Amino acid sequence: MSIAVLAFLLAGLVLLVLGAEALVRGASRLATLVGISPLIIGLTVVAYGTSAPEMSVSIIASFSGRADIALGNVVGSNIFNVLLILGLSSIIAPLVVSQQLIRLDVPIMIGVSILTLFFGLDGTINRSDGVVLFIGGIVYTGFLLYQSQRQSVDAALDEYSGENGQPQTASLQQWLINLGFIAVGLVALVVGSRWLVNSATAIAQAFGLSELIIGLTIVAAGTSLPELATSAIASLRGERDIAVGNVVGSNIFNLLAVLGLSSAISPDGVNVSAAALRFDLPVMVAVAIACLPIFFTGNLISRWEGFVFIGYYLAYTTYLILDATNHASLPIFSSVLLLFAIPLTVITLVIFTIRALRARQHKAKSR
Repeated sequence: MSIAVLAFLLAGLVLLVLGAEALVRGASRLATLVGISPLIIGLTVVAYGTSAPEMSVSIIASFSGRADIALGNVVGSNIFNVLLILGLSSIIAPLVVSQQLIRLDVPIMIGVSILTLFFGLDGTINRSDGVVLFIGGIVYTGFLLYQSQRQSVDAALDEYSGENGQPQTASLQQWLINLGFIAVGLVALVVGSRWLVNSATAIAQAFGLSELIIGLTIVAAGTSLPELATSAIASLRGERDIAVGNVVGSNIFNLLAVLGLSSAISPDGVNVSAAALRFDLPVMVAVAIACLPIFFTGNLISRWEGFVFIGYYLAYTTYLILDATNHASLPIFSSVLLLFAIPLTVITLVIFTIRALRARQHKAKSR
């Protein structure tokens, strides 16, 4: 392991942080200028921009015949986005979740995750599956843009004035400055993530890890660091809708556009291994489904829920490491996770969801 590899690793991290700061600053100010809600900006410009590393890595992996990295990158990134990024962001500051996410975007994320699992049941996400997913991405993006046009400026500013203040005069200079922030941020994120992924992959390969494990962990975490940096900084800056919208939008984009395009352009599609079908894809679906009751309870991702998310990500990563090394403690760890931790979490979510429903019904009756 050379010093140059470590230098690129550190340089990539620095570029990711600086790029995330520039992207959030430009996107949030642009949202205020045009009267579009930060949620729409987070679901589109920020989410798709921070997913650019996943796109480039998966396409390159597909062309080079390394399907495990392409699939592991997307699946691992989606798990990383929800469990670690939302977890960390909500610990920094509890995140208020908009009604649009609960009614529309999170159900879409769940549906697309289930569809991806269904497509992979035959062992391959073939070219026709990829075309379907990619067309879905185009339709979803078009719908968001159409919805943003229907939303009145006054309604957007009334909902988000607490986070962005009153609008400025949309002069040409301000447009150019904010678009410049976004462009510089995106370039820094892409370059930084590429440096980090290449160096991290070299380090992982030096330890003899499989391509699927590399894709699910090192590459997935590396390409998701733009989302991590962006959401964490957005949370610190009070741009809560960008923080949450970035994660949900990125997950939808990863499956529809990244995995869809990777499968569509690859002659043989993207192979889905038995290990991914048995564990990783179901975990991705479960994580997506878990978002709905957590988001629904009080429209808030609280700090304790953030700690639960991070705890499950650590458990997921521990499982992957134990499985990759064929560790003797894997059966015990799996039993504890399946028989105690997961059922306890499900019961807790059900209780909180029922309480939230009753509170809403009581509030509706008292009006």
